[in-house]
Amino acid sequence: MIDMLAQEGQGGSPLSFIIFLLPLGLLFFLMRSQKKKLQAQQALQQQAEVGDEILTTSGIYGTIVETDDDEGTVVVEIAPGTQIKMVRAGISRRLVDDEEEYEEYGSDEADGPDDNAEGPIRS
Repeated sequence: MIDMLAQEGQGGSPLSFIIFLLPLGLLFFLMRSQKKKLQAQQALQQQAEVGDEILTTSGIYGTIVETDDDEGTVVVEIAPGTQIKMVRAGISRRLVDDEEEYEEYGSDEADGPDDNAEGPIRS
């Protein structure tokens, strides 16, 4: 009986090989996507310039009024006459107006209803 179990265990089946490789493959793709997200975030932080409206990682909205590339900091105006100095890594995202978004994607029209389309029929 023990000899039969030993003989079965010696040969590897393709299924056990796939079960072993599947988690490694998933881990690879997850790490790759996280790396891309990190690179995109770092590029956004480096491209932020004076006049950009931003949202900080702590949830504060403001406008960049000054940058210091040597120190890696920006001065952000969070209210009229109130400015804070922070590191670029604290920029969570850059706020874009709707009009700028449409220009970016080459669309001149808003996603609203078509003026020529007929509305609901009312009697």
